[in-house]
Amino acid sequence: MADIDDVSLEELGRGTLMERMGISIDSVTPDRAEGSMPVSGNTQPYGLLHGGASAVLAETLGSYAAMAHAMPEGIAMGIDLSITHHRAVSEGAVRAVASALHRGRTIASYSIDITDEEGRPVATARLTCAIRQRAAT
Repeated sequence: MADIDDVSLEELGRGTLMERMGISIDSVTPDRAEGSMPVSGNTQPYGLLHGGASAVLAETLGSYAAMAHAMPEGIAMGIDLSITHHRAVSEGAVRAVASALHRGRTIASYSIDITDEEGRPVATARLTCAIRQRAAT
């Protein structure tokens, strides 16, 4: 399947939650996606990175890799996400790497590791995406 190019990445993220949260995508292939997100602006009331923000980062990276797997004739939609939080973060940025566990015709699954700026684990997630054909236009 095709890789997602830089122009497509910019277009896909425009006006989305990803853009509002400051998520940046560094690279995407069907097997792996890498990106980051600032902690500032994505915290809960105690000034710590919100667990939901980590989940959004994980689903975004896994979904982009699944989209690269599904392209050009298919689309990917997240159908299951689980996340375990390991460490609190109050400043800087977090980095995420999504790695393919399974890339099939109808399902793609990814493991996503989120780390702080020192490389320490912040959260680990698993995402499953359904792969569907694009609707005829």
